[in-house]
Amino acid sequence: MNDQPEAKNGQPEVKKGLVGVYADFSAISKVMPETNSLTYRGYPVQELCEEASFEEVAWLLWNGELPTAAERAAFAAEERANRALSPALMSVLRAFPRDAHPMDAIRTAVSFMGMEDPETADISDAAQRRKALRIFAKAPVAVAAAHRLSKGLEPIPPDPSLPWCENFFHMVFGRVPQPEVIKAFDVSMILYAEHTFNASTFAARTVASTLADIHAAVVAGIAALKGPLHGGANEAVMRMLLEIPSPAEAEAWLRKRFDHKALVMGFGHRVYKKGDSRVPTMTKYAELMAEVVGDKRWMETSAVLARIMLEEKGIHPNLDFPAGPAYYLMGFDIPLFTPIFVCSRITGWTAHVLEQLQDNRLIRPLSLYNGVPERRVPPRSARG
Repeated sequence: MNDQPEAKNGQPEVKKGLVGVYADFSAISKVMPETNSLTYRGYPVQELCEEASFEEVAWLLWNGELPTAAERAAFAAEERANRALSPALMSVLRAFPRDAHPMDAIRTAVSFMGMEDPETADISDAAQRRKALRIFAKAPVAVAAAHRLSKGLEPIPPDPSLPWCENFFHMVFGRVPQPEVIKAFDVSMILYAEHTFNASTFAARTVASTLADIHAAVVAGIAALKGPLHGGANEAVMRMLLEIPSPAEAEAWLRKRFDHKALVMGFGHRVYKKGDSRVPTMTKYAELMAEVVGDKRWMETSAVLARIMLEEKGIHPNLDFPAGPAYYLMGFDIPLFTPIFVCSRITGWTAHVLEQLQDNRLIRPLSLYNGVPERRVPPRSARG
């Protein structure tokens, strides 16, 4: 088979950033920019947010269909049974520097889980699915424990009586909030779970294509998500909002940004040009959070920024724009926002690893050389 690309005017065409390149087939999710819509296994994501839970969506991404009642119960039981971290991993988390980046903490924790997992080297489909579930169950426990340790607090063990979202709040705060908060958080987890061949997912698939273990692929995804051009925008959005004194001053603040040609966080998307399909749903639940907490400042400020950006620049907000203030209103510290994203996206990454290995081919693109022509190495005597 010839792997050389088609030449255009005698020269192969290079797509920087792989823009517009289809690297493979996938049945997991579909982004439709022309209709600003996103589906998981064919289901519109906004409908999943209203009719399914995050755990059910995890099952859907891995298995292709929503679970039956019996499957849902068995999945929940297995997830809860696999939450506990080993004493060795807890010792590692305690040894982290207090100022360690939270993304470094979860990246290292997942890597350590790979060293401990009894099936690390087994890349059969059944073993990969068991490992995916263990990562899904343990990652939020590691995120919560590392976060509390960084604040000088003792970790709170997972509670097997609680569902996934409720348990995360329990481990971070020691309490479970009202159902409206849990629903808003659950919706954010569904919306962040999967988004086709984004940078971190493609990184995970690339690693999986080498037949490395699934933990290695997830670590690659976490590493890619740490980069500010991919993950972390929800954190940046909230830090930006904190700079604005009040909703009444938001327009003047934004116009100063325009004057200095400064970046405005939470706007624009590589795929969506007419608006991120996930934004209306997340905005609805961020506004619900503002109602529950009794603090509408952030959403009122956000509304001003969104209106001016659309009117003046023709740019729509992306998912991170409402997610940042939603998490802040839930009480999460800003450095925890992207690790929460990790806990959600683990479902998408591992679904893609499973799919990659069903019809695997090593991902190995070409580069078009543009350096100096071939030349001879001069003898030492000629180099002085």
